[in-house]
Amino acid sequence: MARPADPAVRDRTAAARPATRGVEVEVQRAVRAWAPAARRIAQWVQAAVGARGAGSAVAVRVVGAAEGRRLNRGWRRKDHATNVLSFPAPRGTPPPAGGAGRPLGDLVICAPVLAREAREQGKPRVAHWAHLVVHGSLHLVGFDHERDADARRMERREQRVLAGLGFPDPYAPPPVRRRASPARGNR
Repeated sequence: MARPADPAVRDRTAAARPATRGVEVEVQRAVRAWAPAARRIAQWVQAAVGARGAGSAVAVRVVGAAEGRRLNRGWRRKDHATNVLSFPAPRGTPPPAGGAGRPLGDLVICAPVLAREAREQGKPRVAHWAHLVVHGSLHLVGFDHERDADARRMERREQRVLAGLGFPDPYAPPPVRRRASPARGNR
């Protein structure tokens, strides 16, 4: 990872480097929290960036709340951990020595924030992971949601990518849960 790496934090698990159709994705796990397999994360990154990612490299770092908060405070001046941070590589960044593709950028995913959001929103954790990996990856290729029109465009792209991966629309309202009606006794 380029900019957001924190030398004070040591990864507890080995980084995985699956190569997928055109994008090399390195997954770094800085916490023991549940996260999807590196190959699934790589699949989601590839689906999001598509042909724009051909010959590129993306690093995805799975962090805890402390590192997520520190990075969000340092880069966005917001003093709380957030679900996903995207760090696009500056244009023209040369590939590193060693054969990796040209850097597309880095994603930082805060596992505890993501798990909490999935619970609160009544979503399967893996579906929320897929959404946030796709969302963050789209930022790496230039999508944003600062203006309403851009947000709608980005949301439509997220919906298409996630549908292609077999996940439901992350922006659809949650299904209404019906309460069981009280049993009526004989009158």
